[in-house]
Amino acid sequence: MPRAGLTTERLIQAGAELADEEGFDQVTVSALARRFDVRVASLYSHVKNSGALRTGIALLALRELADRGSAALAGRSGKDALTALGDVYRDYARQHPGRYAAAQLRLAPEDAAASAGPRHSRMMRAILRGYDLTEPDQTHAVRLLGSVFHGFVTMEGGGSFDHSSPAAAETWPRILDALDALLRNWPAAPTTP
Repeated sequence: MPRAGLTTERLIQAGAELADEEGFDQVTVSALARRFDVRVASLYSHVKNSGALRTGIALLALRELADRGSAALAGRSGKDALTALGDVYRDYARQHPGRYAAAQLRLAPEDAAASAGPRHSRMMRAILRGYDLTEPDQTHAVRLLGSVFHGFVTMEGGGSFDHSSPAAAETWPRILDALDALLRNWPAAPTTP
């Protein structure tokens, strides 16, 4: 019999909070049971196992990021849109480090297809419409943006920039400026001999 007040959604939300506090790698059904002061078995009617819990947190994080990104992009294009979406990813990673880590979880194909992941790709492609890129360059540019955004926020979150000047807060807008310049001057595809 399910424990009163516990739902799958509540457990996933609590797991997301735990991830932000302790790290995504610390999220387990056992840790969540301790948080609710219940036996582990009490949670299995709501969540299949730790893997399912972690997948639920990943889906939540992808959805939250996509919602923030969509709101930030409304009415923007070009560099303004690029900066807005980059800032959404950076701010989310700083505010919710465990959830951001969860958003990187490799999902089963059926979970990935039903997730907000495709919305992230569409947001990146919406930005790129302002730069007039065609395929396959648009896909290359989506991968570049994702790599730069993720790489910077992961390194910043891990303290990689804490011991050198200038501050990461000064570097971030310079990186966005450089991305904008690159996207406006995207190199032609190499010709094959």
